[in-house]
Amino acid sequence: MYVLDYISLVCMLLLVICVLVGVAFLTLLERKVLGYIQIRKGPNKVGFMGIMQPFSDAIKLFSKEQTFPLLSNYIMYYYSPVMSLFLSLLMWSVMPYLLGLFMFNLSMLFFLCVTSLGVYTVMIAGWSSNSSYSLLGGMRAVAQTISYEVSLALVFMSFMILISSFSLMDFFKFQEYIWLIFLALPLSMIWFVSSLAETNRTPFDFAEGESELVSGFNVEYSSGGFALIFLSEYSSILFMSMLFSVMFMGSNLYSLSFYLMLVFISFLFIWVRGTLPRFRYDKLMYLAWSGFLPISLNFMFFYLGLKVFLYSLLI
Repeated sequence: MYVLDYISLVCMLLLVICVLVGVAFLTLLERKVLGYIQIRKGPNKVGFMGIMQPFSDAIKLFSKEQTFPLLSNYIMYYYSPVMSLFLSLLMWSVMPYLLGLFMFNLSMLFFLCVTSLGVYTVMIAGWSSNSSYSLLGGMRAVAQTISYEVSLALVFMSFMILISSFSLMDFFKFQEYIWLIFLALPLSMIWFVSSLAETNRTPFDFAEGESELVSGFNVEYSSGGFALIFLSEYSSILFMSMLFSVMFMGSNLYSLSFYLMLVFISFLFIWVRGTLPRFRYDKLMYLAWSGFLPISLNFMFFYLGLKVFLYSLLI
């Protein structure tokens, strides 16, 4: 029993290390893709074609002096980036490995619990800095995240009803012959846009509205604290891409196509950033409550009715 626990711990550590390395190269991909979208070069000096650039950035950020505002609530200010990264890495424990790891039957509920906790880290980071700009950024982030979590949860509930399970492993069994993206294309679009809003990405990056809030909730952070917030954001992007692949595109972790899909969805996050301008805040809220909420609710009731109808035919 103890040997299995140790193996699970080692596997989890390996997963976290691989995620962090993936985050490093996702930042490089983003800078390269944005460079070519804007008809310029991305980073190309450090190492061969700029491959070592993410590691040099990490060394620079973590070796800089850590500053903090004198009027800040120091302990909360200091620990909120740490908690943010911890929660974004904790979400990866629901990854549906066939060989074990933390493969628990309530992984969907666990994901919803951990993502809802992520709101507090941004809120506390904005409030504890004791700056007007960061407080406004934090308040915006809380309202935005709570709004889009509703549609995320409803999409998730639709699939809970459809596969009659709370485990992500069952997506693998149900998509053996057909991907769910063909059965639920509108839900996949809602899920992708809500993922953009959840991870505070363009065109929904109101928490970090540089044009009006001077970098938003992280305006007072520098060096290591900023790097941790940065890492947690990109870890969440990779996780949301993985979840999209699991839910809509087959979820066969032993297939190369799964990881190619994951990279493609991550690329879509970057493509959207390079293409679309920032939304107006009232339009963001209108989209969440008047657009996504009714559609996802209707889909949930449709799948519920479909499930009841199929059960009545079987009986």
